[in-house]
Amino acid sequence: MTDLSEKPCIICVAITGSLPTKDNNPAVPISVAEQLESTQEAFEAGATIAHCHVRDDDGHPSSDPERFAALKQGLEKHCPGLIIQFSTGGRSGAGRLRGGMLPLRPDMASLSVGSNNFPNRVYENPPELVDWLASEMLAHGVKPEIEAFDLSHIVQAAKMEGDGRLQGPLYVQFVMGVKNAMPADETIFDFYIRTLGRLAPGAEWCAAGIGADQLKINEWSVSKGGHARTGFEDNVRLDRQTLAASNAALVRRVTDLCDQYQRPVADWRQARAILGLGTPAGL
Repeated sequence: MTDLSEKPCIICVAITGSLPTKDNNPAVPISVAEQLESTQEAFEAGATIAHCHVRDDDGHPSSDPERFAALKQGLEKHCPGLIIQFSTGGRSGAGRLRGGMLPLRPDMASLSVGSNNFPNRVYENPPELVDWLASEMLAHGVKPEIEAFDLSHIVQAAKMEGDGRLQGPLYVQFVMGVKNAMPADETIFDFYIRTLGRLAPGAEWCAAGIGADQLKINEWSVSKGGHARTGFEDNVRLDRQTLAASNAALVRRVTDLCDQYQRPVADWRQARAILGLGTPAGL
């Protein structure tokens, strides 16, 4: 059994997402400048991965490579060592537009390897697009974070590693609590861990809980030896009555769980070593 005191926990902060607005929480960062400030605070609080979306001038989701470039440049300046992870999610664009920022060579990018239901639509990830996104990540040296909304996505990711479409070891994120997709169920969570370990030995995993499930999933992740995602993309509240003041406040909830379960919080050097990522030039 893994000694948790010897396994640092990587904290990912999903700073903005595609859906939250300032009507949901005035602290949600929308502009690049706001995102830089919010991410720097979260980085100083203990987050070592920033999962990034960008918005247009009207606050709508965008896949504009120029906006991603500006965000990346600012994060590299103000958060040296931070792992920058771009989203290729389907709310920000259609088809190959979703991967238009990959030539910017972020450290990581999200990759959904299958389709599933969302609250009011189907999240479409057809095989041709999945293969193209995976090939672009290979070509540009970008490590995928596999977003698993369903058990079949874990199986597919392992298959893609086996046939060379993905370079291992895998990093897989279990996403739970999306309406009409996989609920936040601990028995299923544990089965995910065992299945990933069987199909992709050496893989690392993290997990994200949506809305009220965020803190519960954070605790399962920390207590079971995985890594944890938090942030405004998934949840804008501390509890039903209280809005979170910042992304950093949500990060600090995870560091408190790490203290509770005697898990060290990974610094950026440890996080990069765990994920097999190099050290940025000059650091």
